[in-house]
Amino acid sequence: MENQVLTPHVYWAQRHRELYLRVELSDVQNPAISITENVLHFKAQGHGAKGDNVYEFHLEFLDLVKPEPVYKLTQRQVNITVQKKVSQWWERLTKQEKRPLFLAPDFDRWLDESDAEMELRAKEEERLNKLRIESQGSPETLTSLKKGYLFMYNLVQFLGFSWIFVNMTVRFFILGKESFYDTFHTLADMMYFCQMLSAVEMINAAIGVTKSPVMPSLIQLCGRNFILFIIFGTMEEMQNKAVVFFVFYSWSAIEIFRYPFYMLSCIDMDWKVLTWLRYTVWIPLYPLGCLAEAVSVIQSIPVFNETGRFSFTLPYPVKIKVRFSFFLQIYLILLFLGLYINFRHLYKQRRRRFGQKKKKVH
Repeated sequence: MENQVLTPHVYWAQRHRELYLRVELSDVQNPAISITENVLHFKAQGHGAKGDNVYEFHLEFLDLVKPEPVYKLTQRQVNITVQKKVSQWWERLTKQEKRPLFLAPDFDRWLDESDAEMELRAKEEERLNKLRIESQGSPETLTSLKKGYLFMYNLVQFLGFSWIFVNMTVRFFILGKESFYDTFHTLADMMYFCQMLSAVEMINAAIGVTKSPVMPSLIQLCGRNFILFIIFGTMEEMQNKAVVFFVFYSWSAIEIFRYPFYMLSCIDMDWKVLTWLRYTVWIPLYPLGCLAEAVSVIQSIPVFNETGRFSFTLPYPVKIKVRFSFFLQIYLILLFLGLYINFRHLYKQRRRRFGQKKKKVH
Protein backbone atom coordinates (compact mmCIF):
# COMPACT_ATOMS: atom_id res chain seq x y z
CA MET A 1 0.00 0.00 0.00
CA GLU A 2 1.41 3.39 -0.98
CA ASN A 3 2.13 5.96 1.67
CA GLN A 4 -0.36 8.81 1.80
CA VAL A 5 0.96 12.14 0.39
CA LEU A 6 0.77 14.85 3.05
CA THR A 7 1.89 18.46 3.54
CA PRO A 8 4.60 19.18 6.14
CA HIS A 9 4.79 22.20 8.42
CA VAL A 10 6.89 24.91 6.75
CA TYR A 11 8.31 28.00 8.47
CA TRP A 12 9.76 30.96 6.61
CA ALA A 13 11.76 34.14 7.16
CA GLN A 14 13.48 36.60 4.85
CA ARG A 15 16.29 39.07 4.40
CA HIS A 16 16.59 41.59 1.61
CA ARG A 17 18.51 39.13 -0.57
CA GLU A 18 17.38 35.71 0.66
CA LEU A 19 14.43 33.57 1.71
CA TYR A 20 14.73 30.92 4.41
CA LEU A 21 12.41 27.91 4.59
CA ARG A 22 12.47 25.34 7.38
CA VAL A 23 10.58 22.11 6.64
CA GLU A 24 9.65 20.13 9.75
CA LEU A 25 10.60 16.62 8.58
CA SER A 26 13.08 14.29 10.22
CA ASP A 27 15.08 11.40 8.77
CA VAL A 28 14.85 12.78 5.22
CA GLN A 29 17.08 11.41 2.50
CA ASN A 30 17.46 12.63 -1.09
CA PRO A 31 14.55 15.10 -1.18
CA ALA A 32 13.30 16.38 -4.54
CA ILE A 33 13.60 20.16 -4.36
CA SER A 34 13.42 22.41 -7.41
CA ILE A 35 12.18 25.77 -8.67
CA THR A 36 10.40 26.00 -12.02
CA GLU A 37 8.50 29.05 -13.28
CA ASN A 38 9.05 30.75 -9.90
CA VAL A 39 7.35 27.89 -8.03
CA LEU A 40 9.18 25.88 -5.38
CA HIS A 41 8.44 22.15 -5.55
CA PHE A 42 9.26 19.93 -2.58
CA LYS A 43 8.75 16.19 -2.19
CA ALA A 44 10.41 13.84 0.27
CA GLN A 45 9.96 10.74 2.35
CA GLY A 46 10.34 11.53 6.05
CA HIS A 47 8.87 11.54 9.51
CA GLY A 48 6.54 14.48 10.12
CA ALA A 49 3.37 15.33 11.99
CA LYS A 50 1.56 12.36 10.40
CA GLY A 51 4.31 9.84 10.94
CA ASP A 52 6.51 8.30 8.27
CA ASN A 53 5.04 9.34 4.91
CA VAL A 54 5.65 11.09 1.63
CA TYR A 55 5.28 14.83 2.15
CA GLU A 56 5.14 17.48 -0.51
CA PHE A 57 4.18 21.10 -1.12
CA HIS A 58 4.37 23.80 -3.78
CA LEU A 59 4.87 27.54 -3.24
CA GLU A 60 4.59 30.24 -5.89
CA PHE A 61 6.74 33.15 -4.74
CA LEU A 62 5.54 36.73 -4.59
CA ASP A 63 8.40 37.97 -6.78
CA LEU A 64 11.13 36.52 -8.96
CA VAL A 65 13.75 34.24 -7.41
CA LYS A 66 16.82 32.47 -8.72
CA PRO A 67 16.02 28.89 -9.80
CA GLU A 68 18.83 27.27 -7.78
CA PRO A 69 17.63 26.50 -4.24
CA VAL A 70 20.22 25.37 -1.71
CA TYR A 71 19.18 22.94 0.99
CA LYS A 72 20.75 21.35 4.03
CA LEU A 73 19.52 18.22 5.76
CA THR A 74 19.62 17.82 9.53
CA GLN A 75 18.29 15.03 11.67
CA ARG A 76 15.12 16.98 12.46
CA GLN A 77 14.46 19.27 9.49
CA VAL A 78 15.27 20.43 5.99
CA ASN A 79 16.63 23.98 5.64
CA ILE A 80 16.16 25.62 2.24
CA THR A 81 17.71 28.91 1.12
CA VAL A 82 16.39 30.71 -1.97
CA GLN A 83 18.06 33.78 -3.47
CA LYS A 84 15.86 36.70 -4.57
CA LYS A 85 16.59 38.07 -8.04
CA VAL A 86 16.20 41.64 -6.75
CA SER A 87 17.34 42.70 -3.30
CA GLN A 88 14.18 44.04 -1.68
CA TRP A 89 11.77 43.44 1.20
CA TRP A 90 8.66 41.36 0.47
CA GLU A 91 5.35 42.03 2.17
CA ARG A 92 4.60 38.29 2.11
CA LEU A 93 6.12 35.08 0.77
CA THR A 94 3.56 33.81 -1.72
CA LYS A 95 1.87 35.32 -4.73
CA GLN A 96 -1.54 34.38 -3.37
CA GLU A 97 -2.67 36.79 -0.66
CA LYS A 98 -4.13 34.11 1.59
CA ARG A 99 -1.39 32.31 3.48
CA PRO A 100 -1.38 28.50 3.03
CA LEU A 101 -2.38 26.66 6.19
CA PHE A 102 0.90 24.75 6.38
CA LEU A 103 3.00 27.95 6.20
CA ALA A 104 3.97 30.08 9.22
CA PRO A 105 6.65 32.65 10.16
CA ASP A 106 9.93 31.29 11.51
CA PHE A 107 10.27 33.41 14.65
CA ASP A 108 13.70 31.95 15.38
CA ARG A 109 15.04 33.79 12.31
CA TRP A 110 12.41 36.50 11.90
CA LEU A 111 13.45 40.14 11.67
CA ASP A 112 11.42 43.26 10.97
CA GLU A 113 12.41 45.20 7.87
CA SER A 114 14.24 47.87 9.90
CA ASP A 115 16.19 45.23 11.84
CA ALA A 116 17.04 43.43 8.61
CA GLU A 117 18.31 46.68 7.12
CA MET A 118 20.53 47.17 10.17
CA GLU A 119 21.85 43.63 9.77
CA LEU A 120 22.48 44.26 6.07
CA ARG A 121 24.33 47.51 6.83
CA ALA A 122 26.34 45.76 9.52
CA LYS A 123 27.39 43.04 7.08
CA GLU A 124 28.31 45.65 4.47
CA GLU A 125 30.31 47.62 7.03
CA GLU A 126 32.02 44.43 8.10
CA ARG A 127 32.89 43.65 4.49
CA LEU A 128 34.27 47.16 3.93
CA ASN A 129 36.22 46.98 7.19
CA LYS A 130 37.77 43.70 6.09
CA LEU A 131 38.79 45.23 2.77
CA ARG A 132 40.24 48.27 4.54
CA ILE A 133 42.13 46.14 7.06
CA GLU A 134 43.48 43.88 4.33
CA SER A 135 44.81 46.90 2.51
CA GLN A 136 46.43 48.24 5.69
CA GLY A 137 47.99 45.12 7.13
CA SER A 138 47.45 41.69 8.64
CA PRO A 139 43.83 41.43 9.85
CA GLU A 140 44.78 38.97 12.57
CA THR A 141 47.35 41.35 14.03
CA LEU A 142 45.07 44.38 13.93
CA THR A 143 42.18 42.42 15.41
CA SER A 144 44.36 41.10 18.22
CA LEU A 145 45.63 44.60 19.01
CA LYS A 146 42.11 46.00 19.05
CA LYS A 147 40.81 43.21 21.27
CA GLY A 148 43.76 43.63 23.64
CA TYR A 149 43.22 47.38 23.85
CA LEU A 150 39.47 47.02 24.48
CA PHE A 151 40.05 44.25 27.03
CA MET A 152 42.46 46.42 29.04
CA TYR A 153 40.19 49.46 28.87
CA ASN A 154 37.18 47.50 30.11
CA LEU A 155 39.29 45.81 32.79
CA VAL A 156 40.47 49.18 34.17
CA GLN A 157 36.92 50.54 34.21
CA PHE A 158 35.62 47.37 35.85
CA LEU A 159 38.23 47.56 38.61
CA GLY A 160 37.51 51.26 39.16
CA PHE A 161 33.74 50.94 39.43
CA SER A 162 34.06 47.71 41.45
CA TRP A 163 36.23 49.56 43.97
CA ILE A 164 33.58 52.28 44.25
CA PHE A 165 30.71 49.79 44.57
CA VAL A 166 32.41 47.57 47.15
CA ASN A 167 33.67 50.56 49.16
CA MET A 168 30.18 52.09 49.31
CA THR A 169 28.56 48.77 50.21
CA VAL A 170 31.00 48.00 53.02
CA ARG A 171 30.78 51.52 54.43
CA PHE A 172 26.99 51.38 54.37
CA PHE A 173 26.92 48.11 56.35
CA ILE A 174 29.41 49.51 58.88
CA LEU A 175 28.23 53.11 59.20
CA GLY A 176 24.62 52.88 58.03
CA LYS A 177 23.02 56.13 56.89
CA GLU A 178 26.01 58.10 58.12
CA SER A 179 27.94 56.85 55.08
CA PHE A 180 25.58 58.79 52.80
CA TYR A 181 26.95 62.20 53.74
CA ASP A 182 30.68 61.77 53.08
CA THR A 183 30.43 59.69 49.90
CA PHE A 184 31.83 62.47 47.72
CA HIS A 185 34.90 63.15 49.88
CA THR A 186 35.66 59.42 50.09
CA LEU A 187 35.10 58.35 46.47
CA ALA A 188 35.19 61.44 44.27
CA ASP A 189 38.77 60.94 43.04
CA MET A 190 38.06 57.45 41.71
CA MET A 191 34.74 58.55 40.20
CA TYR A 192 36.49 61.47 38.50
CA PHE A 193 39.02 59.04 37.02
CA CYS A 194 36.40 56.56 35.77
CA GLN A 195 34.12 59.20 34.30
CA MET A 196 36.93 61.03 32.50
CA LEU A 197 38.17 57.71 31.15
CA SER A 198 34.66 56.91 29.87
CA ALA A 199 35.22 59.54 27.17
CA VAL A 200 37.26 56.83 25.46
CA GLU A 201 34.03 54.91 24.77
CA MET A 202 32.59 57.78 22.75
CA ILE A 203 35.85 58.15 20.85
CA ASN A 204 35.91 54.41 20.11
CA ALA A 205 32.37 54.59 18.74
CA ALA A 206 33.11 57.73 16.70
CA ILE A 207 36.22 56.32 14.98
CA GLY A 208 34.76 52.84 14.46
CA VAL A 209 36.79 50.85 16.99
CA THR A 210 33.48 49.61 18.41
CA LYS A 211 30.11 49.27 16.71
CA SER A 212 28.24 51.18 19.41
CA PRO A 213 26.25 54.22 18.22
CA VAL A 214 27.82 57.55 19.18
CA MET A 215 24.71 59.34 20.45
CA PRO A 216 23.85 57.12 23.48
CA SER A 217 27.51 57.19 24.57
CA LEU A 218 27.62 60.97 24.18
CA ILE A 219 24.38 61.49 26.12
CA GLN A 220 25.58 59.35 29.03
CA LEU A 221 29.06 60.93 29.06
CA CYS A 222 27.77 64.51 29.04
CA GLY A 223 24.97 63.80 31.52
CA ARG A 224 27.12 62.05 34.12
CA ASN A 225 30.01 64.50 33.84
CA PHE A 226 27.65 67.47 34.18
CA ILE A 227 26.32 66.02 37.43
CA LEU A 228 29.78 65.04 38.70
CA PHE A 229 31.85 68.10 37.74
CA ILE A 230 29.27 70.92 37.80
CA ILE A 231 26.57 69.95 40.30
CA PHE A 232 28.80 68.13 42.80
CA GLY A 233 32.30 69.27 41.92
CA THR A 234 31.79 73.04 42.01
CA MET A 235 29.40 73.28 44.96
CA GLU A 236 30.64 72.21 48.37
CA GLU A 237 27.08 72.52 49.68
CA MET A 238 26.07 69.61 47.40
CA GLN A 239 28.98 67.35 48.32
CA ASN A 240 27.59 66.50 51.77
CA LYS A 241 24.11 65.54 50.58
CA ALA A 242 22.82 61.97 50.65
CA VAL A 243 21.84 62.12 46.97
CA VAL A 244 25.54 61.77 46.06
CA PHE A 245 25.48 58.25 47.50
CA PHE A 246 22.51 57.19 45.38
CA VAL A 247 23.92 58.71 42.19
CA PHE A 248 27.31 57.02 42.64
CA TYR A 249 25.77 53.72 43.69
CA SER A 250 23.42 53.51 40.69
CA TRP A 251 26.23 54.36 38.26
CA SER A 252 28.64 51.79 39.68
CA ALA A 253 25.95 49.08 40.02
CA ILE A 254 25.29 49.25 36.27
CA GLU A 255 28.95 49.34 35.25
CA ILE A 256 30.14 46.35 37.34
CA PHE A 257 28.08 44.15 35.01
CA ARG A 258 28.58 46.06 31.75
CA TYR A 259 32.38 46.18 31.70
CA PRO A 260 33.08 42.49 32.50
CA PHE A 261 30.56 41.56 29.79
CA TYR A 262 32.60 43.59 27.29
CA MET A 263 35.82 42.07 28.63
CA LEU A 264 34.59 38.54 27.95
CA SER A 265 33.30 39.60 24.52
CA CYS A 266 36.84 40.67 23.62
CA ILE A 267 38.05 37.10 24.15
CA ASP A 268 34.94 35.55 22.54
CA MET A 269 33.49 34.23 25.80
CA ASP A 270 29.81 34.27 26.66
CA TRP A 271 28.83 33.71 30.29
CA LYS A 272 25.05 33.45 30.14
CA VAL A 273 24.42 34.71 33.67
CA LEU A 274 26.56 37.79 33.09
CA THR A 275 24.97 38.36 29.69
CA TRP A 276 21.50 38.27 31.21
CA LEU A 277 22.55 40.67 33.98
CA ARG A 278 24.18 43.07 31.52
CA TYR A 279 20.98 43.29 29.46
CA THR A 280 18.60 43.31 32.44
CA VAL A 281 19.90 45.21 35.48
CA TRP A 282 19.68 48.52 33.63
CA ILE A 283 15.86 48.20 33.53
CA PRO A 284 15.44 49.21 37.21
CA LEU A 285 18.83 50.87 37.76
CA TYR A 286 18.88 53.26 34.80
CA PRO A 287 15.60 55.05 35.69
CA LEU A 288 16.61 55.08 39.39
CA GLY A 289 19.96 56.61 38.50
CA CYS A 290 18.25 59.20 36.31
CA LEU A 291 15.84 59.99 39.17
CA ALA A 292 18.77 60.45 41.57
CA GLU A 293 20.45 62.78 39.07
CA ALA A 294 17.23 64.79 38.76
CA VAL A 295 16.98 65.09 42.56
CA SER A 296 20.55 66.35 42.70
CA VAL A 297 19.78 69.02 40.09
CA ILE A 298 16.60 70.09 41.91
CA GLN A 299 18.47 70.31 45.23
CA SER A 300 21.22 72.37 43.61
CA ILE A 301 18.88 75.05 42.17
CA PRO A 302 18.45 77.04 45.43
CA VAL A 303 22.19 76.66 46.13
CA PHE A 304 23.13 78.16 42.76
CA ASN A 305 20.51 80.91 43.25
CA GLU A 306 21.93 81.79 46.65
CA THR A 307 25.57 81.83 45.59
CA GLY A 308 24.99 83.31 42.14
CA ARG A 309 27.63 80.99 40.70
CA PHE A 310 27.62 80.75 36.89
CA SER A 311 24.90 83.43 36.73
CA PHE A 312 25.56 86.48 34.53
CA THR A 313 24.02 89.79 33.48
CA LEU A 314 23.31 90.57 29.84
CA PRO A 315 25.06 93.69 28.52
CA TYR A 316 23.47 97.13 28.14
CA PRO A 317 20.74 97.98 27.24
CA VAL A 318 19.12 94.69 28.31
CA LYS A 319 20.83 94.33 31.71
CA ILE A 320 18.86 91.23 32.65
CA LYS A 321 20.41 88.84 35.12
CA VAL A 322 20.32 85.28 33.83
CA ARG A 323 20.47 82.78 36.67
CA PHE A 324 22.21 79.46 36.18
CA SER A 325 19.12 77.81 37.68
CA PHE A 326 17.30 78.63 34.43
CA PHE A 327 19.69 76.36 32.54
CA LEU A 328 19.31 73.70 35.23
CA GLN A 329 15.56 73.64 34.65
CA ILE A 330 16.17 73.18 30.93
CA TYR A 331 18.67 70.44 31.78
CA LEU A 332 15.99 68.58 33.76
CA ILE A 333 13.90 68.35 30.59
CA LEU A 334 16.93 67.18 28.57
CA LEU A 335 17.73 64.67 31.31
CA PHE A 336 14.48 62.81 30.85
CA LEU A 337 14.70 63.14 27.06
CA GLY A 338 18.11 61.49 27.28
CA LEU A 339 16.60 58.81 29.50
CA TYR A 340 14.05 58.04 26.78
CA ILE A 341 16.69 57.90 24.01
CA ASN A 342 19.06 55.65 25.95
CA PHE A 343 16.25 53.47 27.35
CA ARG A 344 14.99 52.91 23.81
CA HIS A 345 18.53 52.08 22.61
CA LEU A 346 19.10 49.63 25.48
CA TYR A 347 15.72 48.01 24.95
CA LYS A 348 16.51 47.42 21.28
CA GLN A 349 19.84 45.89 22.28
CA ARG A 350 18.08 43.56 24.71
CA ARG A 351 15.45 42.59 22.15
CA ARG A 352 18.09 41.77 19.55
CA ARG A 353 20.05 39.73 22.10
CA PHE A 354 17.19 37.69 23.54
CA GLY A 355 14.67 37.79 20.69
CA GLN A 356 11.31 39.48 20.49
CA LYS A 357 7.80 38.39 21.26
CA LYS A 358 6.13 36.45 18.53
CA LYS A 359 3.67 38.42 16.53
CA LYS A 360 1.31 37.44 13.78
CA VAL A 361 2.99 38.02 10.44
CA HIS A 362 1.60 36.99 7.04
